[in-house]
Amino acid sequence: MGITPVKTPVVIKKMFPNYIWDMPVKSKSLYLTFDDGPTPDITDWILQTLDKFNAKATFFCIGNNVSNHPELFKHMVTSNHSFGNHTHNHMKGWKTKTKDYIDNIHLCETTFKSCLPKPESPDVQNVSLQKQRTETTSLFRPPYGKMKSKQSKHILNMGYKIVMWDVLSFDWDQQTPKEVCLNHVITKSTEGSIIVFHDSIKASKNMTYALPRVLEHFSEKGFRFEAI
Repeated sequence: MGITPVKTPVVIKKMFPNYIWDMPVKSKSLYLTFDDGPTPDITDWILQTLDKFNAKATFFCIGNNVSNHPELFKHMVTSNHSFGNHTHNHMKGWKTKTKDYIDNIHLCETTFKSCLPKPESPDVQNVSLQKQRTETTSLFRPPYGKMKSKQSKHILNMGYKIVMWDVLSFDWDQQTPKEVCLNHVITKSTEGSIIVFHDSIKASKNMTYALPRVLEHFSEKGFRFEAI
């Protein structure tokens, strides 16, 4: 895990007040997020698992993956889950020129627009949700959680809300046992927590073990899982 904390310290949240680290506590709600998809089979499995618990989540998608799997992306959107921009090529901001980074975000946004279901699509049945399901996102999460100050200013000026996290599951870390991954989420999550999982091949072993147990554990305690 290195020096990255499982739960984001309050001091870090105060250092970057323009980022969203957790959600306002209005009720017993948690906010599951999934980065790096959509990925065939894995994202499908997540959607089915969430549905069993009547849970909603937010998927921070890589534009290139959306381009390669547009029907899976549409399924996610029409299932009333939220989605966010995670750049088109999973770019690390610290190692990328600001113009190239912003251009990559725009490319991801263009891909979203081309792959979203049309308003007249039979999949878009609820009129009140048509706008939500057929327009692109205002949410952005930087890959690796890393970007330059100049990049973040550009992104905010573009109208995006930069969504970070309160709790990391560490599902992507091959050195983190699946039981520890589960324990991270169960012991560190509180009302309003934004929790990070990944719908990627690399994270699938830990994620597929932890997710249903997290859903069951908190559902039994009266929590709801909502989309951002």
